Amino acid sequence: MSTYIARRLIILMPVLLGVSAAAFLLIHLLPGNPAIAYLGEHASPDSIARVEHEFGLDRPLPVQYVVYLWAAVRGDFGDSLDSHRPVIAEFMPRFPATIELMLGAITVAVIAGIPIGLLSASRPNSAMDRFGMGIALLGVSFPVFWLGLMLVYIFSVYFHALPTAGQLGVSTQLATITRIDVLDGLLTANWSAAWDAVRHLVLPSITLSTIPMAIIARMTRASMLDALHQDYIRTARAKGLAARAVVIDHGLRNALLPIVTVIGLQVGSLLTGAILTETIFSWPGVGRFMYDSIQFRDYPVILAGILLFSLVFVLVNLLVDVLYAFLDPRIRYA
Repeated sequence: MSTYIARRLIILMPVLLGVSAAAFLLIHLLPGNPAIAYLGEHASPDSIARVEHEFGLDRPLPVQYVVYLWAAVRGDFGDSLDSHRPVIAEFMPRFPATIELMLGAITVAVIAGIPIGLLSASRPNSAMDRFGMGIALLGVSFPVFWLGLMLVYIFSVYFHALPTAGQLGVSTQLATITRIDVLDGLLTANWSAAWDAVRHLVLPSITLSTIPMAIIARMTRASMLDALHQDYIRTARAKGLAARAVVIDHGLRNALLPIVTVIGLQVGSLLTGAILTETIFSWPGVGRFMYDSIQFRDYPVILAGILLFSLVFVLVNLLVDVLYAFLDPRIRYA
């Protein structure tokens, strides 16, 4: 297992290299000039040329990429064109907030998606099956930005039940340990702050979880339908086992591999969906920072964000592959 993990980590390097090259090229193909965004539309040509020279934007693209890559290998991803601070220093305080939102969203997606798929598969072509797949269809059809605004209007504006923005209320005091507010509230036994953090997390998590929930539900249904038609299921039913034991202990355990694969793949959609969700709910994470940086044409921040998202996505897929060996004892990595 350790050899397999080491080999996958080595393969990670050329993957990130390819992602960085593609992202670098695509970013520089975007319309607009970051020097003009930095100085304003009425800046003089001399000022624009000075800023382009200061940030190395007047060099040929291959030279810019080599310089960036050499600095990135040493841990230097450049300075933000907007704040003039190192990109790493901008990302580090925001990344835990995005992790908190991702964990909340994937928790909601799994808790809702797997039971919907199980119920649909246990009674195929029934009213329950059509209802569950109807919910999945709605979940994958609603645009994230529209659903977020509707949830804000219903639960915050109309019912005044949940907060609209941020991680914590302005009057809530919380000692920072991990920067994941729910966890920090639990670690410090600050129950009121933990509850406030959960209330702020509800609407963004639901908004971000709808598409992954729908995909997980449909994959669970398809995988369970295949598992429930196997010979060992008929044997379990012939032995007189309860329906719950047949579906959960025998069916679900053998149908988990494709479900876990889909859950891992949904991390990528959570990262990209976080950009819109964090913007709607003013969530202080990497997604909202990326959105602002794209508007500002902040090339170093955009490129570092793409690399960060790619790294998380690849590591999660590695974790899924490792989980296969624990879920299915027949799988062994040489």
